[in-house]
Amino acid sequence: MTNREHTYLRLAVDLAILTVREDTLQVLVITRAHDPFRGRPALPGGFLRGDEDIPDAAVRELAEETGLDGTRLHLEQLRAYGEPGRDPRGRVVSIAYLALMPDLPLPTAGSDASSAAWAPAGKVRGTLSFDHDRILDDAVERARTRIEFTTLATTFCGPSFTIGDLRHVYEVVWGHKLDPRNFNRKVLNTPGFVEPTGERRIPEVGRPAALYRAAGEQALNPPLLRAP
Repeated sequence: MTNREHTYLRLAVDLAILTVREDTLQVLVITRAHDPFRGRPALPGGFLRGDEDIPDAAVRELAEETGLDGTRLHLEQLRAYGEPGRDPRGRVVSIAYLALMPDLPLPTAGSDASSAAWAPAGKVRGTLSFDHDRILDDAVERARTRIEFTTLATTFCGPSFTIGDLRHVYEVVWGHKLDPRNFNRKVLNTPGFVEPTGERRIPEVGRPAALYRAAGEQALNPPLLRAP
């Protein structure tokens, strides 16, 4: 028989938390307080404990490193990252999560983070520790694709919003402007996407705008596709 070498494996979770702030797609970034990569930016995350499930670890790490309540976020598993050498501490496989939420409060650093802050996703790309640049790229593309085929874009909005607010989310996440009339027509003609609240937003300047809320469906039929 041939002896096989068994590698000691550790499991971790990492979180790509996206929100729309200041007209940009922003990601939550911590500054690492410990080696490896002490003082470098990274996505929040940490090792799985022996007595917890993977989603529970993601929620715990989020609370410990940023003070945010993960149970209030749209949290979905992104994928696993296990390339040898991705972590200088040894063989570490990370289960990454994508979290989406409307304009979130400022995070509070704790645990393994010396600071935590929102940063434009496009600007931090290329600066993150470990393989977190790759995780961020995958998370942004997942968000872009998800709002094509699902009603997830409403997650970036508050409980009520205008069609203009919703269009702004698409513009920020996709990274380009959309024709307002065409967008309005598509949204309002898609069953289960949004429904009127019966209220209107009265701006200081301009015309009142009707308010809507998510209508409850998850899939968009037809999808709202990006321009080729």
